[in-house]
Amino acid sequence: MSAAPEPTPDVPAPVHPPDKHNRVFLSGPRARLSELARVIRIAAEFIRGFRSFHFVGPCVTVFGSARFKEDHPYYALARDIGRRLALAGATVMTGGGPGIMEAANRGAKEGGGYSIGCNIQLPMEQRPNPYLDRWVTFRYFFVRKVLLVKYSYAFVIMPGGFGTLDELFEAVTLVQTRKIESFPLILVGSDYWAPLLDFVRGTLVRAGTIAPEDINLLTPTDSPEVVEGMVRNALQEHEAEIATRPRRIRLLGER
Repeated sequence: MSAAPEPTPDVPAPVHPPDKHNRVFLSGPRARLSELARVIRIAAEFIRGFRSFHFVGPCVTVFGSARFKEDHPYYALARDIGRRLALAGATVMTGGGPGIMEAANRGAKEGGGYSIGCNIQLPMEQRPNPYLDRWVTFRYFFVRKVLLVKYSYAFVIMPGGFGTLDELFEAVTLVQTRKIESFPLILVGSDYWAPLLDFVRGTLVRAGTIAPEDINLLTPTDSPEVVEGMVRNALQEHEAEIATRPRRIRLLGER
């Protein structure tokens, strides 16, 4: 795949005040009652996410930059992949914002599938994209990241920036340390990811900070067909588990 053009710079969004809740939470110890109240707020955010996504079906999470516009090749690629994931029977989960996230959700809708998002409150406001069937907006990044992993049977990592790298390395660390099963981690865009993979092989493996076989946890590809095939295999492998997922209880207001 030839190198893609640079993303079009975003139109400056309104700058909102820094998130005082995260700043206070991460600024060291506070009064005991304040800490307890914050724990309760965090728990409430988890519960809201659990209730919203408990019955969305087997998911595949697509990570990627919010900065790629509709006319960018990576947007078109993510849209095609989202459509194929829906046809494979997966619910497409993203961070709920624009760019790659929007493209994957859009493709899922076009493929007749279900499309959900874990949006995040940011000083530079991020609005949920218009292709979501369901979404939750989170205050805390770490709560959002748990939800992006919890319901998925594969992870598709499209080109992106610091946030995408954070999500990629969190997912691969969970697989490497066997905190979660060895779900597929698919890097889409071979040219984009090649320098990172060279660093992993040439520096991390050589220094002994990861095992040589750990590089095999990541599958680079440029092919939407390969992505679809790997996802179909992952869903088939977990077919029995998927079939026994909890069912809705209407009396509890579950939908």
